This record gives sequence, C-alpha cells and structure tokens, in this order.
Amino acid sequence: MQTVDAQYLSNEERREAVVARDAIGSRDALVSKVPSLSAVSWGAILAGAAAAAALSLILLFLGVGLGLSSVSPWAHSGVSGTTFSVATIVWITLTSLAASAIGGYLAGRLRTRWISTHVDEVHFRDTAHGFLAWAIATLITAMLLTSAVSSIIGGAAQTGAALVGSGVVSTAAVATEVGTSTDSNADINKSMPYLMDKLLRKEPSTAALPNPAEGVIITNPSSPQTDAAKAELTAIFTNALLTGKLPAEDTRYAAQLIGQNTNLSAPEAEKRVTDAFNIAQTKLREAETAAKNAADEARKASAYGSLWLFISLLGGAFVASLTAVYGGRQRDL
Repeated sequence: MQTVDAQYLSNEERREAVVARDAIGSRDALVSKVPSLSAVSWGAILAGAAAAAALSLILLFLGVGLGLSSVSPWAHSGVSGTTFSVATIVWITLTSLAASAIGGYLAGRLRTRWISTHVDEVHFRDTAHGFLAWAIATLITAMLLTSAVSSIIGGAAQTGAALVGSGVVSTAAVATEVGTSTDSNADINKSMPYLMDKLLRKEPSTAALPNPAEGVIITNPSSPQTDAAKAELTAIFTNALLTGKLPAEDTRYAAQLIGQNTNLSAPEAEKRVTDAFNIAQTKLREAETAAKNAADEARKASAYGSLWLFISLLGGAFVASLTAVYGGRQRDL
C-alpha cells in the first residue's frame, strides 16, 4: 500500500485521516471486548421458557374444559370415544407447537446482540436459545402438572397392569369372602350366593311351606343346616375353580349335601352339581377374557399416547428453535 507523507495532505484530508484513525481504534477496542461477552443470554431464555410454560398451562386447562363439555354419560349424547381421542391428540400437539413458538421467538428476540460474530455462529446460538427455552418450559410444565401428567401417561399403563393382574389371579380371588368383588371377578363373586341357593333349591312340591302366622308362602327358608351346607359347597366350588376341575369325591359329597336339603336322588343331585360347576367355569372364563381385553386396550392406548406425546414434544423443540432464529434475525435488524 502506497503511503502518503502527511506534509502533502491538506488540512481537510488530515482531519479525515484523524477521524478514520479514531474510528478504527474505537472498533478495535470494542472487538477486543466481544470475547468477554457470554454466548448465552439466560435472561432471554428464562423469559421465553416462562411464556411458553404459562401458555401451555392456559391451553391445557382450556382443552380440559372443552373436552369435559363435549362428553356425556348418556347414550347418543356427546362425542364418540374415537373423536374424543383424536381431538385430544390434536389439541395437545397444537398446544405444544404454539407454546414452543412463542417461547422460542421471545428467547431469540430478547437475547443480547452479538457484535462482529459470524452469521453461522449467530444462527447456531439462536437455535440453541430456542431449544433451551423449550427444554426449560417443558420441565416447568411437567413439575406444575405432575399429577396430571402421571394420570395421562401412567394411568392407562397402571390400569392395564392392574387388569392383567386381576385377570391372572381372578381364579384365586374367588376364594375371598362371598360378596366382595373386583373389576375382573365381580360377575363370578356376585353369582356365587345365587349359585349356592340354586344348588340347595327344593323342588316345587317340597319347597313351598305355609307360614300360618302371616298366611304367605316361604320358599327355601334359611336354617343353620342350610347355611352350613352353603358354606361347604362354597368351599368345594372355590377349590374346584382354583384347580380347574371338580374331583369325583367332591362331586359325591356335594351331591349328598344337596340331597339332605332337597330330598333329591343322588344322580339328580350330582347332575345339579356338575351343571352348576360348568356355569361357574363359564362365567370365570368370560371374566378373564374381559379383563385381558381391557388390559390390551389399555396397553394400546398407553402406547399410542406416549408416541403422540413424543411427536408433539419433538415438534415443539423444532418449532422453538426455528422461531428463535427468526426472532434473532428480527433483533439484529
């Protein structure tokens, strides 16, 4: 570069040279301070995260209100289960995208302006700001909605596990006190008292007894002997349902108990015992099948819910990073 002696410059040119020198010195001094500035604007990130978390809460509460107002326990009223599930998935996805977009944009727009930083580096930092804002907002929302998130995500899984367990041990549950019931063995437990009464039911010719005091007909009256027979028959049927078969000696003994209380012949009593056991086994199989079907449906619902939640969160992270870049560019204009 050709240098010019200062003595050949005019006064105006000398003043311009001094101004240029001072400007270059000021710029060099400013650039020397840039490395000391942090590449992360935590204030902007926290501001964006707070806005995203607040918007998520508002939209989730709105979605709950709209969802509850659209369902009804009455037949042919409200939306169907499929429609409700699809609407829930769509609403959660839109909530995640909208909240992430707001949080990412604020994180990019409010961050510190990086002077003399390469464009690619600025793009990366803006993307990181949006992602961090999304991550913090997600953690805040999860902490504020711990019970709700557990109910939505883990509820179906817990229900499925409980139903599977009930289905597996439904045979053992029959051995509990008559009258108690669970979701899977309610039918068989409710049927046991009726089944015992049916076993000890007398024929119409011998079951109808007059009551002189009230002038009414009493059918199969209760007595200590009858109650004891019912207890023994319940124990026999409970063991048979647990093992899956009714031994011949138990069949004969149950037939004797029935014969003593109904005056039925041995073959008729044994046939009544066999028929009652077949009915109890059928009801037990139906209860187990219903429990397994419910558990499978709960498993599918839990899997679909988790996958859609993953997709919505992943989409939220992408949108937050994208809007942060847009907000950063707006900041640098």
